[in-house]
Amino acid sequence: MDRIVRAISSDGLVQAAAICSRDLTERARQIHKLLPVGTAALGRTLSAASLMGNALKDGGASLTLQIKGGGPLGTVLAVSDNQGNVRGYVTNPQVDLPLREDGKLDVGSAVGREGTITVIKDLHMKEPYVGTIDLLGGEIAEDVAAYFVESEQIPTACGLGVLVDRDQSVKAAGGYLIQLLPGATEDTIVKVEGGIMAAGNVSAILDRDDDPEHLLRQVMSDFDLKILETSPVEYRCYCSRARVERALISLGKEELQQLLEEQGHCSMTCQFCDAVYDFSGEELRTLIAGL
Repeated sequence: MDRIVRAISSDGLVQAAAICSRDLTERARQIHKLLPVGTAALGRTLSAASLMGNALKDGGASLTLQIKGGGPLGTVLAVSDNQGNVRGYVTNPQVDLPLREDGKLDVGSAVGREGTITVIKDLHMKEPYVGTIDLLGGEIAEDVAAYFVESEQIPTACGLGVLVDRDQSVKAAGGYLIQLLPGATEDTIVKVEGGIMAAGNVSAILDRDDDPEHLLRQVMSDFDLKILETSPVEYRCYCSRARVERALISLGKEELQQLLEEQGHCSMTCQFCDAVYDFSGEELRTLIAGL
């Protein structure tokens, strides 16, 4: 079962969260018929968005993580609710690239390295919070860490991984966010960096043991950790016929009339879960009459 674990160091100087996201990444792969490099890119982005969304805690809040790197995958987008349940897509799921020289999936080239990473937090204020920074390398984890440093002034380390099996299914997926709290010293930074270096590859750790608490303890081996909470998370889409109907109504009378005349009916597909909503000519006429 996919879940997020949150912890704090006993000295109160470091907060950390880790996620195991194998099932939700596999669900996304199946929905979007992703090839391995797309699975890795979207899986990392879903994990990061889930960790960030789960930190919001505000009822009904949501977080969107959008990466536009100019690469062949196009836009990589993930949306999380305040529990960490996520949904997402890439514009071109069928992109396939040769492996890097080290035998790993070339996520950086697929995402692209010239562009932006944008975080949108909808906290039910008048305006959502939007933070955008230039991409560092398109591998996603370092870009997420850079976003926290630049936009929120929180020193952050992020590790994300997706291991794709030979049959293209997801074997392991997840990641961590480690953030320094006020009062952290140079010594704290050295300990965090040392733990990360010693722990090594995220997907390899999760492949051996998919417990996110185990991942956190591996990466933060030099700290005494206090586990604060564990929350289950899943791939969850909030689309519904009523929502699609509202979207159609928002097009306005003229556009709906044009749609009716040109097509006689309308089919809308949710880009997050591929559910198809059909509206007959009669239903469209009813919507138009109500406007």
